[in-house]
Formats: sequence, structure tokens, C-alpha cells
Amino acid sequence: MRHFLQPEMAAPLLPELGRKLGLEWGPCDGSWLHRRGTTPAGRIDMGENALSELKEMIRARAAELGFALCGFTTSGPPAHKAAYEAWLDAGRHAGMAYLATERARSTRVDPRRLMPACQTIIVLGCLYPPPLPPTDDPLGGRVAAYAVGDDYHDLLPARARTLAEFIVAQVGLPLEWRAVSDTAPLLEREIGQRAGLGWIGKNGMLINPGHGSYFVLAELLINLELPPDPPFETDRCGSCRRCLEACPTQCILPDRTLDASRCVSYLTIEQRGDIPEALRPGIGRWAFGCDICQEVCPWNVRFAGPAPSSPIAARRHFPLRDLGAELLADEVALAARFRRSPLRRAKRAGWKRNLIIALGNSGRPEALPALERALSDGDLLLRRHAAWAVGQIGGIAAGRMLREVLEAETDAAMQAELLHALDHLVRAAPR
Repeated sequence: MRHFLQPEMAAPLLPELGRKLGLEWGPCDGSWLHRRGTTPAGRIDMGENALSELKEMIRARAAELGFALCGFTTSGPPAHKAAYEAWLDAGRHAGMAYLATERARSTRVDPRRLMPACQTIIVLGCLYPPPLPPTDDPLGGRVAAYAVGDDYHDLLPARARTLAEFIVAQVGLPLEWRAVSDTAPLLEREIGQRAGLGWIGKNGMLINPGHGSYFVLAELLINLELPPDPPFETDRCGSCRRCLEACPTQCILPDRTLDASRCVSYLTIEQRGDIPEALRPGIGRWAFGCDICQEVCPWNVRFAGPAPSSPIAARRHFPLRDLGAELLADEVALAARFRRSPLRRAKRAGWKRNLIIALGNSGRPEALPALERALSDGDLLLRRHAAWAVGQIGGIAAGRMLREVLEAETDAAMQAELLHALDHLVRAAPR
């Protein structure tokens, strides 16, 4: 999509900004304004000082819009495109087939396929508050820190568009641009590293030395050539292995990628259908996403803090103090929870499946009433996971519940799940 500043908006700005930036302006056919001697493809021929001043103006406006980080890089192909292709070829993307389409592959290794006229990519980082600590509530649960507020996929592109309009106003030229935030096939973290925002940590996160890794990215592709910032080339992870050792499912790989099929975030957000039984205990009480590999990172322990200027703030629903109540919430309450929230990505079935697994992992008998309701849910996926969860809690009441449901069950697959849960319950019982 092309975005242009209307002439009547640009005209009043031109004399002052032209002098500031060392430009000479003149009318062109009465409808658009141009700079005499304009060079092709949005390139402006001005001195280094003027370009540096323009970049600082952009950074300052980005900060006003809530972007604590702002870097500039070229639109060239990423340096690690071969590693990305190898990751896909190894199937590490699990069920995210959209990553492996021909369009996605070709665009991620060449951002200019997304916008052929792109000269510069402005990478923007928006901080979000660190994770809420686990509650002491018997049935308390957790949600990834980025997801406790409004959905950044909705918030950030609008703010990046505002920044684009600011740039057009400063330059006074009709510019083509595109604003995205995890909504287009770009290797965002690599582009962020190339723009000087940080380095790729061993957990695959982009880590900024002053803020840690609790931030999300947006990109502004624009056909205006600006000097790139130096890439962040220093690896500051050193010999630290805390993220690898803390991962509950051991999904982090030695090459700073991960096996998505084992990642708690993937399983609770992207995975559709059943979560493999062997991986369910590793999910713990995470109902959506996971922050463990970031929580243990020394750069977050030391530098991450409140983000007062961030548009991402926790809603009143959080922290989750009663997973059972969440599971029993009616459809109206569920719709309110999902509205403008990242949680909607999991959909009803995924969200409730995650709650059931977290309740099972709690091991608390207080979870049984909510799980009993789930055993009669119309969705077989939820019933299967509820059988597993009841078996994990164990005890006399859990065994009675499973046997009663088994007596009335007619679905063969569900009968097998109930028998399996009963078998686990018996084997786990104290001798």
C-alpha cells in the first residue's frame, strides 16, 4: 500500500524545513511538490549533518510514540538466511506451515520483495513490563508478560504509521512506506540486530544491553535512503547457559534457534489440537506463552524494569489467581477476555486446553470441580485433556470421577483416555 502526504499538508512546512535540511523546493504541476534535483527512489542528496539531524528527529518522535528503541538499517538480505532455511528444512517450525511457503521463504531472505522500493528499514522496539511474579494462590496461573495488555499487533503498526507521516512531513516528498509488527514475513530479530538494537541471545531473543529482552518490534519500510546504524556485533551472552538449563522442555538448540514443537510458547499459542502428553508437565502453570528463558537471563534480571511510556500495560484480569474460575467462565466473559488481546490467538479450544493442563499440573484437589465440568464439554479435545489432568491430580475423588465418566462414555477414543488416566492414577498412588 502506498501512502502519500497531501500537498496542502506539506506546503506550509517546506520553507522552514528546506532551510533546516539544506534543500531547495519548488512547485511541480500544481498538485505535488518536489525538490529541484531530486535523486531517484526517495534518495535525498544532503550533507551528513542534515541526515544525522533528520535521524535524531525520527528517534525523538519514535520515543514520543512509545518506542524506547529505534534503529536504522538497509533493505538488503539478512546475513543468516542460510541458517533460517536450514531451520525450516529440519522441520523446527513444527506446525507453523505458513513460515515455509514459497512467498514466506523468499520474502524473509529479501525484504525488498515485501516492498521493492524500500531503501531503509527503521526498526522500533516497544518495551513491556516484566513478567508478573507467580501468585501464592492454590490455582494461580501465568501468562507471558507481553500478552497481559492489548495486542501489540494492533497497537504498534498504528504508531509506526504515525511516525511515517511525521517523516513525510519533515522531508516534504511523497514517500512510499509500509508499517508492520510481526504481521509480514521479515526476520525481525536479525533486522533488529543489524539496526544496532541488540544481539541475538542463546535463547533466540533480541537482547538490548540497556533494557534486556522484554520488548516487541515494529518495522517501518520506507523508500528514503538514510545512513544505517552500525550493527550490534558483540555477543554478550558469553559462557552463560541459564536459559538453556532453565527451559522446562529443553527446546533451545545450540545454534541459538529452538525446536518449536517442544517450546511452551508454541504449544500454548500456535499448537492446534492435542499437546503431546510427554510435554504437558513441562508447561507447568503457563496458560499462554512462557517467559522462563527470559526471566533467568542476567540482562533482564539486571536491567529490565517498568515501562511507563509503553502502551502495553497489564489489564485488570491479571495475574490469573484461579485457573478453575477461568475454565468455568461463560462465553460472554471469554469474549471479553479475548477482545483486543493476544490471547485470542489460542482460540477458545486452545485457551481452555491450556487451562486444563495447568490445572492438572497444579496437583491440587481444588481443581477437580472445574475439571469435572470439562469432562462433559462438547469438545472432545477438552475432554481428553481433562481426563489426563484429573489423573495427574490423583486421589480417591479423582478416581471416582474418572470411573463415573467412563461408565457413561460411548466414544472409544475417550474411553481409552479415561482408562489411561486411571492407570496413571493407580500407578502414582502411594504404596
